[in-house]
Amino acid sequence: MYCGLRCPWGCTQGLGRESTAALQKKCHLPAVLQGTIATAHSHHNHSLWVKVCRGLIMVQEKNDGINEDMVPSSIQQNTHALSWQLMIKKKLITVPSCLGKIRPVVGQCCQQCAPDSLRKKLGQNSFLGFRNLLSFNETQTRYRGWLVRRVCCALFVSGRKVYASPVSNRLERVCQSNRVKEGLTAEQKAPEGQDSRGQLNRFSPFLPLIKTCISPSLLRFVGWVMLKMFSSVFGGIQVNLNHLSVLRKVSQEESMLVYVYVRQSVMDCALIPLVLFGHNLRVPYTVCPLRVYSSPLRSILQKVGVFLLPPTALTEQEAEMDSLYSPVMTSLLRELLHEGQAISVGVSAESGQGGQWLARIRQLIKDGSVPDVSLVPVGISYDCVPKTNIQVGLIAVFQWLWSLFWRRPEGSVRIHFAQPFSLKEMCESGRCRVDEWLPLQDLLLPVILNNRPSVFRQRRMSWLLPSPHYASELEAPTHPERDLGIAIILHLIFSATACSAVMSTSLVSSLLLYKRRKGVNASALCRDVAWLTEELLFRNKDVGFGGSLAEVMQYSLSLLAPHLIIAAVPSRKDPFIVPHPSLAATLHLALQAKIVTHTFVLEAVGACAVSAMLCEVVASGISSSIGSDGVDGEEVRGDVEFDVVLCQSELTEHALHLCHLLPPGFMPPCQSSQSFALDAIDSLVRCGILIMEDIPREVPICDFLKREGTLTWTTSDDPDESDSDCEEPDLHAYKISQPSHCPEMLFFLCSMLAGHLRALCWTTIGLDLIDTPRPETEFVAQIHSHLCDTANKKKQHYESCSEEAAHTAVRTLIDLGVLSEERQREGVSLAVSPLFQLSENRQKLHRFITQYLYN
Repeated sequence: MYCGLRCPWGCTQGLGRESTAALQKKCHLPAVLQGTIATAHSHHNHSLWVKVCRGLIMVQEKNDGINEDMVPSSIQQNTHALSWQLMIKKKLITVPSCLGKIRPVVGQCCQQCAPDSLRKKLGQNSFLGFRNLLSFNETQTRYRGWLVRRVCCALFVSGRKVYASPVSNRLERVCQSNRVKEGLTAEQKAPEGQDSRGQLNRFSPFLPLIKTCISPSLLRFVGWVMLKMFSSVFGGIQVNLNHLSVLRKVSQEESMLVYVYVRQSVMDCALIPLVLFGHNLRVPYTVCPLRVYSSPLRSILQKVGVFLLPPTALTEQEAEMDSLYSPVMTSLLRELLHEGQAISVGVSAESGQGGQWLARIRQLIKDGSVPDVSLVPVGISYDCVPKTNIQVGLIAVFQWLWSLFWRRPEGSVRIHFAQPFSLKEMCESGRCRVDEWLPLQDLLLPVILNNRPSVFRQRRMSWLLPSPHYASELEAPTHPERDLGIAIILHLIFSATACSAVMSTSLVSSLLLYKRRKGVNASALCRDVAWLTEELLFRNKDVGFGGSLAEVMQYSLSLLAPHLIIAAVPSRKDPFIVPHPSLAATLHLALQAKIVTHTFVLEAVGACAVSAMLCEVVASGISSSIGSDGVDGEEVRGDVEFDVVLCQSELTEHALHLCHLLPPGFMPPCQSSQSFALDAIDSLVRCGILIMEDIPREVPICDFLKREGTLTWTTSDDPDESDSDCEEPDLHAYKISQPSHCPEMLFFLCSMLAGHLRALCWTTIGLDLIDTPRPETEFVAQIHSHLCDTANKKKQHYESCSEEAAHTAVRTLIDLGVLSEERQREGVSLAVSPLFQLSENRQKLHRFITQYLYN
């Protein structure tokens, strides 16, 4: 008779009453626990056994969704461990556990934008677990035997169901569509009465795209090649089976599915079709913005449903500049959706590229050409994001495939499919309000330059839907129509990121980069991992790892080892780990830690707002408000005590200003900025950083407003002389909690947004060093070079000098009105606006941003 629990020290056999003594001997249990375990097994006390397990490792049960496929293959192999890995295992015996037995439910659609879709109960009540797509055996085929075990991958692929996609007369239907005819008429390339041959000459760049199809035999062959290739790249591709069951039920309802993911790597384009192909679901037509030079390779990809860039275009922007590209692609989407095909689109959170495909689908629904589609956000999480070249040639592909035979699999992938929701419901319900959107300069310039009160509106990001998409239309859409398209893009970016799992490498990278920058012992890092995992699960965020804490730490550190300095001295039993102080290492850790920042964005915004108010307190001369134990000159020793009362309205206003500066995808567009700011402050109360206090009306409240440049003491008894925003029926204030870990937690949260804010500060300073006007690409390159030079000069803060940070900083300054855009034939040029050519205004902007950077 077995208890059903696995041995936490690695034994896989069942734990019965008769095997308890042998198990204790084999596992070398501490003497203190032997009596407790014997009692638990003799009385079949499951709760006591779980408590013992939780005191030593992460609980791993069959019904918690963590199966053997989730443990990376590199751990399962009997490889020789490094010395520092052995030391970590020795130090992990007393580390408490954190991973619970119930996995969080992720991927639910927005309650405000799609309540009808949310009410549909399509999922299983019980958790079905995960499946590793790269793990094959004979049970997944119709055959058995020793020969089947050697060719089971080929048999598995041959047994998959493929939905054929005949081209038939698709070209004729696209050419005869009203959109294409209007586009030809608008550019005066096809006058009335011109024959179809003349139109085909104009269509020659788009003919390969229109003839894109899915060949069942070729798809099976390419699927077999991709499975072999990914087996050499990744240790596993984990898929949540509950999510696939939902997709299967929606497909049975004949709903047209559009999969949307956030672009990270070229691998994204192949992973989603491969997962759906491996589970007998319809393989979607995939939009892949690759520049493929080889004609044979283009032909192969187009016969498995891949939309590539036209042969005449180098980038997506250049393709969109063609006046016929948008109407042809819109008509092609209409024909595909009428055929019942699925679409897979990737959206870039940095530039918004890919969002024009969603705008085309929405336009089809608005015109009545398509009744409705179901959007499926897809979260893809990598242990290590693979780097690939966007310009692909046949020779380069063969060289890359040949190199895979000589490399070991590194890392794993976790894919989450969120709950499908109706695009028509989201657009026509009117719940996603865009009529109150304002440009960023209207929101923040009065605050920055004139200290005026902030406006409770949301930021308009018009650049997420590039204007060339409407180059072929008779007239550009009105602001509400275009803003609604931008809101859909923002919502899908947020949803796809929110349903992504946090991998172990992301967890460790975030801790080393934001909390333990100067280094940490392995045992302390393990305690931090256990704590941070609990916090992630508490926020309903799934994690992409399983097994014991020793395995998780060994696995993540082995993947991050090229970017870390691990000092394993024989005289010390506890290795010392510190991030490598280089540009490449810091950028890699920052990229991995981005998903953790997305999870804690509310707390990070609130922490930066608290930091800004503390800076105001110090600048106002109230030095007695902040004390410490033992002050020697300028050096402060001991635990810092923050005995400051923070006004609720002023704290919320600081958080409101900061949320306007966040990059796209960090907050849902259906939530107002004021609500987001209030949630940010409330999240600090839940974390224990802030303590809410009800202030009696006779007690003066310190209102740190910058309207007059001085502190104002007001009371509720004198309304005529009071201009405080805290004057409400129920007055609330906040005090910073006094536990010793509170300042450390506060600075940890502030560090998550420090890289983005510091890049803005350095970009503002760099405006003096760049001659303008300059083309936009050249201007961004100059700013990126300036950020790298500044970081190299300071020899720190390399996370602020990535290409994405430079692009986001330049885009934020354009929206703020600091940089003005001049559209020319060659492209867009950027120049410093006359308002910010004054050094005084640039200094005000710099002070406004630096207040959120803790020192």
